[in-house]
Amino acid sequence: MSYLKELESWVNEVQGLLGNAKLDDNQSKLWRNQLDELKDEVKRLKAKEVITEKEIISLQNKGKQISNRFMYHNEKRVIAYGEHKLPPLPYEYNALEPYISEEIMRLHHDKHHQSYVDGLNRAEKRLYLEETNKETLKHWLREQAFHGSGHYLHSIFWNNMTPRSTKKPVKEIKRQIEMDFGSWEQFKNKFSDVANSVEGVGWAILFWNPPSNRLGIQSVEKHQLFNIADSIPLLVLDVWEHAYYLQYRTGKDKYIENWWNIVNWNDVNQRLLNAKHL
Repeated sequence: MSYLKELESWVNEVQGLLGNAKLDDNQSKLWRNQLDELKDEVKRLKAKEVITEKEIISLQNKGKQISNRFMYHNEKRVIAYGEHKLPPLPYEYNALEPYISEEIMRLHHDKHHQSYVDGLNRAEKRLYLEETNKETLKHWLREQAFHGSGHYLHSIFWNNMTPRSTKKPVKEIKRQIEMDFGSWEQFKNKFSDVANSVEGVGWAILFWNPPSNRLGIQSVEKHQLFNIADSIPLLVLDVWEHAYYLQYRTGKDKYIENWWNIVNWNDVNQRLLNAKHL
């Protein structure tokens, strides 16, 4: 019971810190919802006569995950060369089920994304902190482009999804999509077609282009090829096989269709607002 009291006190303390945290309204709401859920779980266990070890471990893991997410997003975001870290998921590994399985999320986030973080750190250390000869310069520049793009796109991808999706665009992104594509359905069909057109490994990306003040859709091979210069990614869909194969096998089209159920339109909308103010 003493642990539950300490955890409940910690939740109250973090809720108080949210007022001073550098978070937008959507992020603040997300943290408050997660903390409220954790507090409700603590109250439920406190009311029980017998608490199992499994329940305590589960509660500890949830508290640790929320703490890691809060610390990651609230720390000063100036990252030294070669010091990138894997960002924590903004939800539980199983939160996106049945559309994306827990198994895929664990492998995709903990293994694949981590490999891009590690690769980017190696490349940056060789390019900026160590002596690089002319023979290997192009190699490390390619490594920086590949792993750096992989890391940054995945960091957007996790936040572009939520178990509490509004299912359709909201606010400014809704108005912009209707203005540039004619309707939500026309945009959705075009984006899905682009995602399905990716051969082997790559992404489908909705971007904001500041010079033209319009939205656009682009497929990207691997993580870095066929990018459009001076464009800002708003919504990204990973269509590498590791993103869906364990669950959907060769059914990439079904994966893309189901993915629309977990798009975080509040996050996409906030990214658009930020992009327009650059």
